Amino acid sequence: MRFYERKRRQPPAVIIVPLIDILLVLLVFMMATSTFKTQPTIKLTLPESRQGRAGAAAEETVVITVAPTEPHFFYQDAAVTLEELGNRLQALAGSRPEADISLRADTDAPWGKVVGAMDAVKAAGFKKPIAAFTRQPGG
Repeated sequence: MRFYERKRRQPPAVIIVPLIDILLVLLVFMMATSTFKTQPTIKLTLPESRQGRAGAAAEETVVITVAPTEPHFFYQDAAVTLEELGNRLQALAGSRPEADISLRADTDAPWGKVVGAMDAVKAAGFKKPIAAFTRQPGG
């Protein structure tokens, strides 16, 4: 004997659209409030210079780095060989011959590698002299 009729229950439905909205709001909040710090590709110990000028390079300056260990050459923080460095510099010299070229070399970098980077810049045909990054004594 049945006194009441059993109703079929539907399983509880999870509405996911509001959850996605909340997640996106949190993501935007985290992106807006976080700070981004650029990490150097390689740690360099720049040589000291009493005559050097303080200040950072401009954004449009092309930076060539010579490291003490393999890979020795970096073009705008991307590891390259000496041949690739020459090719990239020649392509840049064709479009921007007046570009500022800055060379930063570690204190322990092999002198032959530094000269090779300077030769690649001169062979590319840039019109401005190469600027070198140094640090102030005790800095």
